[in-house]
Amino acid sequence: MKKESQAIFDKSVIEFVTVSAEYCAFLERQDLISRHEFVDKTLKILPLLYLKATLLPELDQMGDEPLEQYVTEDQYNYIINRVAAIMADKDDYLDVFVEDMVYSDQPIKKNISEDLADIYQDIRDFVFIFQLGMNETMNDALFICQENFKSLWGQKLVNTLRALHEVKYSQGADDDEEDEYNDEVNGDDNFVDDYSY
Repeated sequence: MKKESQAIFDKSVIEFVTVSAEYCAFLERQDLISRHEFVDKTLKILPLLYLKATLLPELDQMGDEPLEQYVTEDQYNYIINRVAAIMADKDDYLDVFVEDMVYSDQPIKKNISEDLADIYQDIRDFVFIFQLGMNETMNDALFICQENFKSLWGQKLVNTLRALHEVKYSQGADDDEEDEYNDEVNGDDNFVDDYSY
């Protein structure tokens, strides 16, 4: 067995796969959830995902073939729409850590929903390939996920974390507005009572 093949069974890899699968399952769930609960859970899983990604062993790519992509455009749009519906007016945030900022004197508007969906796309493709259980493709999926973490979704994760922190802890949070949103989504005045805050 090659060194790269052994690395995919490392404890840090298994932990990363576990957290990645939980992140995907959380975003894929069909149940209704309040914004408060969504933000709270997301603020817990994102730092864990980031930490586990930083602890992964360094790998080399073994194959030359492009890997299969699992996430379809419909699935990607489902995640964006679901998160955007939950976040409502709190979905947008200003980001100064983007390349376009060099050409602008104003912050760039970003969306929590789009960032979480972008992270989901990379993570879900990785988890899908990893679950197939073929050592070379598992290794390469992990390698690509690591490279994308370094250059793409790692920065999106920390930017989104900052935006979610603001939503959760801002002084001007309007709980009545969220209650109205939750009632409207569920069509039931008792929706908020069904969830503990």
